[in-house]
Amino acid sequence: MSALHVLLEDGFGDLDEGMFSAPVGAHTEYHYLPEAAPKGHWSVACFINPTSRAWHVQERDGQRAMVQTCENAASWTRPTLVAGDPLWSDYTVTARITPESARGCSGIAFRYRNSRCHYFAGFDADGLRLSAIGHETAFHERDERILARADCAWDVGREYELIVEADGPALRASVHGLGAIAARDTTFLRGRVALVADGPTAYTSLKVAATHAQSRTFGVMRSKVDRELDDLRADNAKPVVWKKVDVEGFGVGRNLRFGDLTGDGRPDVLVGQMIHHGPRDAYSELSCLTAMTFDGDILWQIGSPDPANYHLTNDVAFQIHDIDGDGRAEVVFCKDMLIHVVDGATGRLKLQSPTPESLPPADKFPRILGDCLFFCDLRGTGRPADIIIKDRYWHLWALDDELRPLWDAACRTGHYPYAFDVDGDGHDELAIGYALYDHDGTALWNNEDTMPDHADGLAVVDFLQDGSEPRILCAASDAGLFFTDLAGRVLKHHHIGHAQNPTTARFRPDLPGLQTVCINFWGNQGILHFYDAHGDIYHHCEPNNFGSMCLPINWRGDGQEFFVHSANVRHGGMFDGWGRPVVMFPDDGHPDMCNAVLDVTGDCRDEVVVWDQHEIWVYTQDGDAPTDRLYRPRRNPLYNSSNYQASVSMPGWDAVV
Repeated sequence: MSALHVLLEDGFGDLDEGMFSAPVGAHTEYHYLPEAAPKGHWSVACFINPTSRAWHVQERDGQRAMVQTCENAASWTRPTLVAGDPLWSDYTVTARITPESARGCSGIAFRYRNSRCHYFAGFDADGLRLSAIGHETAFHERDERILARADCAWDVGREYELIVEADGPALRASVHGLGAIAARDTTFLRGRVALVADGPTAYTSLKVAATHAQSRTFGVMRSKVDRELDDLRADNAKPVVWKKVDVEGFGVGRNLRFGDLTGDGRPDVLVGQMIHHGPRDAYSELSCLTAMTFDGDILWQIGSPDPANYHLTNDVAFQIHDIDGDGRAEVVFCKDMLIHVVDGATGRLKLQSPTPESLPPADKFPRILGDCLFFCDLRGTGRPADIIIKDRYWHLWALDDELRPLWDAACRTGHYPYAFDVDGDGHDELAIGYALYDHDGTALWNNEDTMPDHADGLAVVDFLQDGSEPRILCAASDAGLFFTDLAGRVLKHHHIGHAQNPTTARFRPDLPGLQTVCINFWGNQGILHFYDAHGDIYHHCEPNNFGSMCLPINWRGDGQEFFVHSANVRHGGMFDGWGRPVVMFPDDGHPDMCNAVLDVTGDCRDEVVVWDQHEIWVYTQDGDAPTDRLYRPRRNPLYNSSNYQASVSMPGWDAVV
């Protein structure tokens, strides 16, 4: 073999000793936290308790080691650290590995497309294994094809040198003193490398090298992709700061609401701090509400602000909505086991009623605290004057605009509902969890007996835009993502891991209808899957390893939408329908923990609101809007905002006068 060019080499000596994993859990579902960002070459690609704390940098016999410290109990995912370039194709990996447990597998993933799709080479209890790993065939059933294996005895606690070679379809893995295994396969043609271990395992070094010819091929590909990306970015407006607002002391994580509180036609901001009564986020409620303008003027405040109450991993019940139809917004919220309706401009109380009585198993308090609020038109009044309120997972109640009960139901509610007039009778039906309810509370159908876990986000959408029947989209947590017809029959089901935060919009003008993107979290965080209008996957990628709302953004105003992944300078940006970061945020010290998308300036195009618990910034475009027609998509109404919403952006145009 000719001399090799080193693509990556790491002995972990540049990393600080201690926990490498970030035990931030659910906070990174829709917050960017620097603790979860890559360190050195490496990013934590999989976590699920207790493996969220799996990886540690330790001193071993005078040298640093990256050590996986947990026994993995999950059958569908493995603790994984990933590094490298997704365009790598042919290369050789040399790793020094000490398996400290015979449980499961430990070794190297290569040609890594994402943490669920890659080749694996390494140890299992009986010897050496070379396999191709793909998406689940069913709930929590990993698709792993053994391409080659060799039965051999190896010693727990002994260091071995594992060499993995990928050259076109030829795959080979060897361990000195144990043997070699080889196979031919073309499932994965390029991808990164990763450390993968079910049980405690120490890695003391890793090197990825390629021949000069292989390296040259990669360099050509990387240059081509970088040039294309530069051209795409040059064709889009740059984000520039429009406003900065100080929220020190009363700021929050992703717990803002937007709407016209004062009646002047411009959006304002509602900031909701919260307290958690435990366990975890099952019982949470508002502690302080602050209403303010984007100029930073505080309109009113209810409750006492506390800087410690900024963090959240769930929804609480508060929205901005003109519930009484008088043309001026109210704020509807739950606090102290009461539903309050207050004037949006002044905070003056207009209406108040106890929340529904709690029911087992969510009965820690005599009445529910309110997990979320959702507005729809159940009574056929022609406006969304009816309220859905629920506990965390088990029960929901429908109320009218005077806070009087209409009906209630028990089901596996999931996180946030979606309303649609399915039968055209002028009354909304309610999709919630795995069920569809008629306007009077009659259960039309419920698939929860055949679906594990809970619905993370769902929507009823005309995907094809051709007059055909809409379909229901459900990002179903560990059950993946599926589409049903309006009768509840499953049309497409993709077992892609823990799917959440789906977004549907016109991401690809070259494809018919609308496209959908969703993101994975628990077990395989950060994988993006892209679906065409028929519900088939056309692309997937893993640009980074944290969660995101993936909110659609009308940045260009010309009919093509992007989605915001995060506002981080290095790992975030606005992504297109191929998963490419085509608009980047400036390195200007802006907050990047949270983001939201809405038209703040009124030119049809969207702004990006970015914030943390200290300040809010608003970004707009550095160029003018188009002068012929303006794209104004129809979105989820701001009065139905949730950290778990399925975001839908339907095409629409305004003429420029």
